[in-house]
Amino acid sequence: MARFIDELKRTHSCGELRQDHIGQEVVLFGWVHSRRDHGGCIFIDLRDRDGLTQVVFDPAEAYPEANRARSEWCLGVRGKVRDRGQKADGTSLHNPNLATGAIEVLAEELVVFNEAQTPPFLIEDEIDTNEDKRLQYRYLDLRRPVLQRNLRLRSRLNQATRQYLYDQGFLEVETPYLVKYTPGGARNFLVPARLYPGSMYALAESPQLYKQLLMVGGYDKYFQIVRCFRDEALRIDRQPEFTQIDIEMSFINQDDLFTVLEGLVVRLWKELGVDLTERYPGGKFPRLAFDESMRRFGNDKPDMRFGLEHIDLTDLVVAHGGGGVPLLEPIARKFADGTYRRELPEEIVKAIRVPAEHKLSRKDTDLLEKLCKQNGAKGLARAKVGEDGQWTQSAFAKSITEELRNAINAACDAESGDMLLFQFGPASVVHTVMDKLRMHLGKKFGLIPEVGTDGDWNFLWVVEPPLFERDGDGWAAAHHVFTRPHDEDIDKLATDPGMVKCYRYDLVLNGFEIAGGSIRLHKPDVQKKVFEVIGLSDEEARDKFGFLLDALTYGAPPHGGIAFGMDRIAMLACQTESIRDVIAFPKTQRANDLMTGAPSKVDAEQLAELKIRVLE
Repeated sequence: MARFIDELKRTHSCGELRQDHIGQEVVLFGWVHSRRDHGGCIFIDLRDRDGLTQVVFDPAEAYPEANRARSEWCLGVRGKVRDRGQKADGTSLHNPNLATGAIEVLAEELVVFNEAQTPPFLIEDEIDTNEDKRLQYRYLDLRRPVLQRNLRLRSRLNQATRQYLYDQGFLEVETPYLVKYTPGGARNFLVPARLYPGSMYALAESPQLYKQLLMVGGYDKYFQIVRCFRDEALRIDRQPEFTQIDIEMSFINQDDLFTVLEGLVVRLWKELGVDLTERYPGGKFPRLAFDESMRRFGNDKPDMRFGLEHIDLTDLVVAHGGGGVPLLEPIARKFADGTYRRELPEEIVKAIRVPAEHKLSRKDTDLLEKLCKQNGAKGLARAKVGEDGQWTQSAFAKSITEELRNAINAACDAESGDMLLFQFGPASVVHTVMDKLRMHLGKKFGLIPEVGTDGDWNFLWVVEPPLFERDGDGWAAAHHVFTRPHDEDIDKLATDPGMVKCYRYDLVLNGFEIAGGSIRLHKPDVQKKVFEVIGLSDEEARDKFGFLLDALTYGAPPHGGIAFGMDRIAMLACQTESIRDVIAFPKTQRANDLMTGAPSKVDAEQLAELKIRVLE
């Protein structure tokens, strides 16, 4: 083996050779992807992260190691590049499915770096092996070409991010992972501090406070591609440890920030071979107000690639006094007597129109009702629209007034054969249920492009959300307490907190939030008013955020920022269904590592050193 690597250095990757290399002597290193014995000679497809090269051992008896080699053996080969030639009948032996398909390497020397046991699954893209098995042997799974392509693309996205932000004058600054626990946001992972028994660090869920302090420190433009940690329930696009592109800027407003961020996204998608400026002139993405997003889609990260939008019928129902429908009349009365405010309705009525071209059987609607109940609804009201606008297949048909029925048909643009699906009740429940219903129907009717097809890249800024949300009888920050309210709404902090809009924004792509941020509060007096709304006393604020509050008193500049979810961006860019496909060593949905066995128990001596006792 010493001759290879010490004397014979690798000259090319296994995906690099072309007809221009014919006649050259080359040295390749890689793994046996497949081996074929054709009697007098042996063919081995040698694989590395760049691709495959066919290596020919002729005559076979001159290369006993090639005869023994099996799948995933690690080899070194020296040989000469030649054309693959043609069959006796003149048919070309070139393989058009391989980038290296026009050539092969006639081996002259071979070394086995390492033999391999039979792998527990094939090292190929299209396999049906259970994901848990692949995660258990992740070091083998990582050899599959699809994962190697994903991670190569992710590396290019990282490089493009850094280059773009450097060119824009940003400084890359690292911030601590071990931080002080502060309440709010996601649940933190805690780390025992051995030198301070009984005290804990928190693993940073984001560099939020530190990047604001960098602005106070005068660094003007900061970024970091940073690991963050959140002890949350997992899902298809979430991991306990994740990566974000963290950005903060001083002396800017929301529009200034958007210009820089849109330029970054355009640059990243250029790595995919996509020119977003063809769809979005000037690289400017559309904006949608939070309230409109909730009204039309029931969430603040709508997938805009298809219709089936929600129709808010609350005002119609109120105007008609419930229209003879017993279940709707209580909502109408509460608006009529002033119990509810139209600006902040506690209960609403919504519908989705399913066009006649999309057929729903009784079995389908029963399944839809089950879906609604799983998401908190009591059921699913529906109506089939007839030729004359009459309703059938509806519990409302007998009692609803003609006036309200006609008004609803008109509001929904309903035509004969259409199906109307209704939800009414607490606003938060109705939004959630109708959002789930819309997405389910979009998939059922084939309105959402399949993963793996050329992406319909639909970008959208969702802006102007409320600063606060209801928390029992009080208020809580909807995002975080350092978000700047609209200047014209500052007086409402004391009188009408629910109507305070703020400079928070999310960038949405095809129904996924890929970035979120805000313009920050930089004035201590306004910050104090925000704390008062959420019931945080001066003493509590000092205890939790004293270092930041002090910093704001030393000439803090106006500033704002954002964090891009790098894992989500990579997942969407690679057009894969799981975030685990773009992370080298991911956790399962139960937050464990099947390969290493983490998390694992530690012995009593380690716990004693940390002054920790485990409760079984």
